Amino acid sequence: MLKAPKVNRASKGDKSKARPFDSCQTPGYAVEPLLPYLKPEQVIWECAAGEGLLSQALRESGRVVIESDVLTGQNFFEYEPPVWEVLITNPPFSLKFDWLARCYELGKPFALLLPVETLGAAKAQTLFRVHGVEVIFLNKRINFKMPNMGWSGGGAWFPVAWFTHGLGVGRDMTFCAPAPRLQQANRGN
Repeated sequence: MLKAPKVNRASKGDKSKARPFDSCQTPGYAVEPLLPYLKPEQVIWECAAGEGLLSQALRESGRVVIESDVLTGQNFFEYEPPVWEVLITNPPFSLKFDWLARCYELGKPFALLLPVETLGAAKAQTLFRVHGVEVIFLNKRINFKMPNMGWSGGGAWFPVAWFTHGLGVGRDMTFCAPAPRLQQANRGN
């Protein structure tokens, strides 16, 4: 059986509106590979908080987190909290290039969970060439909570990675073994 061709679902215009398929929630275990690179005293801004799963995991690790989301009236492209030191989020994938550009413009460390295919996109490569990037690759796929299926999926059909800047990862590409919770959450994928 042939699979349908992949569809590029880039955003069409309005940056304040993510598309319906962007309403995926990221499980808290996805932040585990970032924890060694975060200073305990850093104030983290989770700017696409959704249900707050990443924020909750970061708080459980002892971090201070400020949440915002377009759904609660704070559009990432227009809003910035008065105090924050590092941005960590899984942005709407249809807005990933705009999100990357804004993160670099803000001039502070960030980590964005994005599809690995972002590396091959000319828009992203231009930003990476100018500003630099360090990528943390996961060796298991994340099981996102999908708007139409909840947690019933077996993991994303595409790999994701943390695209970071200013965290001091120390290497352009890091291939990490997942923490035990990541392995358990993705067993069988």
